[in-house]
Amino acid sequence: MEWRVRTDSRRRRKALAVASAVLGGVLVLAGCGGDDGDKAKGGDGSKSQADVDAAAAKDSSKAKITVTPKDGATNVGLNDAATVQVTEGTLTQVELKSAEGGTVAGKIAADGKSWKPDGALKRSTKYTLSATAKDESGREAHENTSFTTVSPENSFIGSFTPEDGSTVGVGMPVSITFNKPIKDKKAVQSAISVTSSSGQEVVGHWFNEQRLDFRPENYWNANSTVTMAMKLDGVQGAPGVVGVQNKTVSFKIGRSQVSTVDAKTKKMTVTRDGQVVKTIPISAGSPENPTYNGQMVISEKFKETRMNGATVGFTDNDGKGEYDIKDVPHAMRLSTSGTFIHGNYWGADSIFGSVNTSHGCVGLNDVKGAGDPNQPAAWFYDNSLIGDVVTVVNSPDKQIKPDNGLNGWNMSWADWKAGSAV
Repeated sequence: MEWRVRTDSRRRRKALAVASAVLGGVLVLAGCGGDDGDKAKGGDGSKSQADVDAAAAKDSSKAKITVTPKDGATNVGLNDAATVQVTEGTLTQVELKSAEGGTVAGKIAADGKSWKPDGALKRSTKYTLSATAKDESGREAHENTSFTTVSPENSFIGSFTPEDGSTVGVGMPVSITFNKPIKDKKAVQSAISVTSSSGQEVVGHWFNEQRLDFRPENYWNANSTVTMAMKLDGVQGAPGVVGVQNKTVSFKIGRSQVSTVDAKTKKMTVTRDGQVVKTIPISAGSPENPTYNGQMVISEKFKETRMNGATVGFTDNDGKGEYDIKDVPHAMRLSTSGTFIHGNYWGADSIFGSVNTSHGCVGLNDVKGAGDPNQPAAWFYDNSLIGDVVTVVNSPDKQIKPDNGLNGWNMSWADWKAGSAV
C-alpha cells in the first residue's frame, strides 16, 4: 500500500507540474502574442499593439521634413543639391557633416521653412544630414539621410573668360572651355544664358566638343553690361558625367576701340568711339612669314614677355628657335598660335612704316625694358583693353581661323548661329 500511495503522489505532482507549465505557457503567450478573446473585446481595459501604435501616430508631430537628395543618393551635385524643406512646422536644427567629420555651415531661412548650405560641397565626399522640426504644438519631427557627391571622374566644369567684374573691349566674347567632351550640347548650352543690357541678341557657337563661345551679331555696344548665368549643377553633359557649377558673372564693356593694321601701307589706325585718335607706323610679317588677315581680339597683355621661335615652329637646323627674346616689351596676344602685337626695340627705327620684317607679329617701335611711355608701343599698350579688336588687312596671308584665339568675328552671323545647339 505504501508503494501505491507514493506512486499516486508522484502522479499528482507531475500532473500539477504539467498544468503549471501549461498555464505558464498561456500566460507567456498572452503577454507576448496579443490579446485573448476577452481582451480583444476590452474586457479588462488593456489596449492592443495596434491601438498603441495608432495612439502614438495620433500624438506625433505634424511637421513634415523633406530632405534633398534622397537617402543613399550618389553623384550628387555640389551647389544646390542639399536642401531641407518643412511643411506644417518650422526647422529648429539642421546639421550636415562630411565623412571626415567636418561640419558644413548653413542657414535656416527666416521663416523656418527651409535650410541650405552656405557654399559648395566637396567632390567625392560622403555627407550625413540630420534635421529637426517642431509643429505648432511643440512636437518634434526628425529626418536623417546620407549621400555622396559626384566624383571628378563623373563631373565636368567650364573655365571661362572674361572675369567677373572686369571691363573689356567691344570684341570680347564669352568663351567657355570644358574639361571634358560634351556629348549633350543642347542640355549644356540650354543651362547657360548670356544677356546684354543693350538688348543685343546673343547666340552660342560650339567650335568643338569642349569649347562654347557666345557673341552678338556685331560688336558689343560700348558701355553696356553683359551677364552670364551658368546653371550646370546636375546637368548631364555626357553619359554618367554631370556639371557641378552654378555661377553668375557680369562684366562691363568699355569704350569702343578698333584698330586697323594695313600690312601694305605699314600703318595702324586706332579708332575710338568712331573717331580716329592715333596713327602708328608698324612692321608686320615679312613676305616669307606674313601676318594673318582678319579681326583679332586682344586676349592677354604682358608688359614684358619671352618669345621663343621654337614654341611656334620657327627653328634652326639645330632645333633651336630662330629667335629667343626674353624681354619683348608691351606684348598683347592676338591668337592662340602665337600672333602678338608688341613693342620692338631690336629693329632700327627706320623699319616702322616702311618694311615688314617680323615672323608674323605686328611690331611697334619701343625701347628695351618697356620704360618709356612716349614710345608708340607703350602708348598703344596703355590705351588698350583685353577684348579690343585689331583688324589686319592687305596681308598676303590667309584669314585667321575663328577658333584661333577669341576670333569668332571672322565668321558670318549665319554660320555662327548654325553652330548653336539650341
